[in-house]
Amino acid sequence: MTESQGTSGSGPSWVPLSPRERRVLGVMVEKAKMTPEYYPMSLAAIVTACNQKTNRDPVTNYDQDDVEEALQSLRKKGAVILVEGGGRVARWKHTLYDWLKVSKVELAVLAELLLRGPQTEGDLRARASRMEPLADLPALQTILEGLAPRGLVQTLSPPGQRRGVYVAHGLYPPEELEKLRQAFAGRVASGDDEAPARLSAARTELAAAAAAPGWAAELAALRAEVDQLRGALEALTAEVRDLKAALGA
Repeated sequence: MTESQGTSGSGPSWVPLSPRERRVLGVMVEKAKMTPEYYPMSLAAIVTACNQKTNRDPVTNYDQDDVEEALQSLRKKGAVILVEGGGRVARWKHTLYDWLKVSKVELAVLAELLLRGPQTEGDLRARASRMEPLADLPALQTILEGLAPRGLVQTLSPPGQRRGVYVAHGLYPPEELEKLRQAFAGRVASGDDEAPARLSAARTELAAAAAAPGWAAELAALRAEVDQLRGALEALTAEVRDLKAALGA
């Protein structure tokens, strides 16, 4: 399948992704389109691209272990492959044209949503246009109308809203997508100046929760148990001290 082709199938070939996986794929698409001379990408280059402070929301601080774990997971899912580079450094390449069955413009739109999360149609058109041409808002809306039946994009704004419509990609796990939907429930397009800030905060919270390692909760529980035991020990020590004083020891 070529980059300019899209295909149709009886069911999705993709699965929901974690925040790290989504960021990794987003930057790989971005760099493949914007700086093809540096693509496929090394692990170090992907880490740097994930953590850059422009065109990203939220800003992250992933290390090589974080990104390598995401790459290995994506490799098992069929979304990336490891390729031989010109030197000794291993390089990575995405397979999203086949994995998502999308065209070049469709992938540019999805990449911007992967990099920045939910955004208005107007912002999305302007940002995706840096990768692939999108003449105007109707052109973007045509792309979105083609992606929506496949579950690759979701509209978060209330039905019937015309201006300031927010859209998101459909690669969120169900629980994350539901939280995003709840955040937008009942929101009106006009007069809501705090919406972008609330949205960014919600995305950051979701990403942090989803990216937290599994041992974090266990560690917190162990710390709580240690604190409880320490308190019990201190109380027992005080009782022994009082008992000794009473016996004149």
